[in-house]
Amino acid sequence: MKIFKFEVNEDFAKKNNELLRDSSRLRNSGLVMGLVLIIGAIAVYFGIDAVWRITLAVGMALFGIFCAVIGVLASSKVGSAQKLYDSYPLAPAVVAEVNERDMVLMALVNTNVDPKAPPRWGACLRTVSNIPGIKRTVGTKVPVAAVSGQRSSSDKDHWQQITPMPIAWGTPDAETVTIARKSIPEDQWQRLERARKRLTDVKATKYDLLVL
Repeated sequence: MKIFKFEVNEDFAKKNNELLRDSSRLRNSGLVMGLVLIIGAIAVYFGIDAVWRITLAVGMALFGIFCAVIGVLASSKVGSAQKLYDSYPLAPAVVAEVNERDMVLMALVNTNVDPKAPPRWGACLRTVSNIPGIKRTVGTKVPVAAVSGQRSSSDKDHWQQITPMPIAWGTPDAETVTIARKSIPEDQWQRLERARKRLTDVKATKYDLLVL
């Protein structure tokens, strides 16, 4: 699997890329939680006449700062849309399920941390609300970037979590999306089509990632 290079429209991505929106919500949640805890610490310090108020206030303030820092760091780690697409390999995905307000993407991904090793195929899922220019029909092909997430301390050679990020979230140019789709080998699309029958099995996994 190779990285698909294209010029990302950052404004378009900020509006449509749900992975970026998730990171923004995480940052905002951390900042809000941190602010609430710090305000609470101030209220405890000045509002309670007890010896232990200092310990409690300091603890709350430190935890509030911790929450804010974690939120900001987690968001900054994601980086820009261009950096994301330039860092992760192109992969085939299909619309595996269509619901009233969202749809489920299934992608064929290489679960190996080492991209040079023989592929260890897996099927992963992501629920999305919208993909510009993509029909909400089961079986519709969607080229994506396979964004790898976490791995366990007991198995550092394989990814435990991978998230498909549609190319169409990064550009309004339909031709770019078509080129990405055609760049994916046909045997990978066929392998994914066979994996689509195991949607229930993939859903049953802890991180929506099933090794095939």
